[in-house]
Amino acid sequence: MCSAMNEMAKISELPSDINPVWAGDGSQLPEWFVSALRVPREEGYVEINGAKVHYFRWGNREKPKVLMAHGLLSHARCFAFIAPFLAKDYDVVAFDLAGMGDSENPGQADTSAERCEFREIAEALDMYADGQKPTIIAHSFGASMALTAVTQAPESFSGLVVCDVIVMRPEVLEEFWKASRSSPGAGDPNKPNTLYPSYDAARARYILSPPQPVGQPFLVDYMAYHSMRRDGDSWLWKFSPEVFRRTKDPEQWLTIGKRLVQAPGPKAIVYGGKSQLFTQDSIDYVRELGGNDIPIFAVPEARHHLMLDQPLAFVTALRSVLSFWGADARR
Repeated sequence: MCSAMNEMAKISELPSDINPVWAGDGSQLPEWFVSALRVPREEGYVEINGAKVHYFRWGNREKPKVLMAHGLLSHARCFAFIAPFLAKDYDVVAFDLAGMGDSENPGQADTSAERCEFREIAEALDMYADGQKPTIIAHSFGASMALTAVTQAPESFSGLVVCDVIVMRPEVLEEFWKASRSSPGAGDPNKPNTLYPSYDAARARYILSPPQPVGQPFLVDYMAYHSMRRDGDSWLWKFSPEVFRRTKDPEQWLTIGKRLVQAPGPKAIVYGGKSQLFTQDSIDYVRELGGNDIPIFAVPEARHHLMLDQPLAFVTALRSVLSFWGADARR
């Protein structure tokens, strides 16, 4: 009984993101992770296009602005242990894209509305105060959405850090799709999410895409737990199947290299050194398209989900980019 009480006391002292369902008593978690989740943050919702959008915010409102967006079917907590390392020098917001995480989906997925998603949340959170503009840091699918945002509203953002988005020559990408049997985000928007009888049953179905081992397995447990919600005694994924309507157009991926190079404003690429989706040939392709001025940083030993593989090295890369741009990127 005493041991059980001690375990309960220990978990009660940990940040609320650390739940015994996935973390036990938390004793196996590294101190850097627990400390990061203890960094003060604001959590809330703003309304965009008639739907509630969930966000976290760290740092000082007077500091330069950073807006972070996650990949497909993920959520803002993929940056919850990254953003705190930026909080001393930046005003950082990470948000759940529409229909993912704890953000509502505004009816049927509207690709024209999603193009305004970045600008509208920045406006709602007063990130343009005193003439400032946020720098976007976006991973994978979120990076593709961010490219559209900065292209359509270049005056609204000071720069874009693209994190391991899929960039391949069109012919290489088509062969990649054939080998993997589907394009990114393949799914049925008309099929409701499956109900699982237990957390363990749902957790067994949580698979990274593309599949990969991870350097920090406890981070996958963390992400999986916060990707689900209870429904009575059952568990199901938080994301809305409507989000699959956003991924049905293969053209956005076949042209992403050109879109990246042609997008206005400062840009940088951070990728996993062992990524399947951004490789040395991707670098060559970007350069051939005219992106010779785009800084490209590899995170050693990381794959596509680089924040799950090498989170602290990923932080270092992001801090380096932001510091390198300095005042010029925040005009």
